[in-house]
Amino acid sequence: FDLKENEEKNHPNFRLFLTSSPATYFPVSVLQSGVKMTNEPPKGVKANVSGVFKNLVKEEDWDTCLMSDSWKKLLTGLAFFHANVQERRKFGPLGWNIRYGFDESDLETSIKILRRFLDTMDVIPWDALVFVTGHINYGGRVTDDWDRRCLMSILAKFIRREV
Repeated sequence: FDLKENEEKNHPNFRLFLTSSPATYFPVSVLQSGVKMTNEPPKGVKANVSGVFKNLVKEEDWDTCLMSDSWKKLLTGLAFFHANVQERRKFGPLGWNIRYGFDESDLETSIKILRRFLDTMDVIPWDALVFVTGHINYGGRVTDDWDRRCLMSILAKFIRREV
């Protein structure tokens, strides 16, 4: 790029954004001279759930689902499930035996799957919904059998017929 050598030609509003996972080969000088930002999960269940509705659920999506009542209840259940999974990370090995990187992409995928199930099926496929959300979207990260069992137990509290 030769940005340093051609400083006078560079546009004054030029900014370079880099994303990186921790790596030993990443130049330390770039880290030291740059501004660092991180995306941390919200602190607390209330902040987590409100963040879901603020960032992931569009206002026009709220009322447009074919099974509107079920959509709203199950979406809220998914938001609380995600918040619960995130909050358990605070407690170290008491929360999860292994530290997992649950993030918004797990929830976003689960929301899309939920919406697709509700828009295309006449009856809610409970077993498929629980399996895809618990074993694939979230459970794909889980390697410990006890953690998987715990995850599925938590999911069963929020995604069920009674909701």
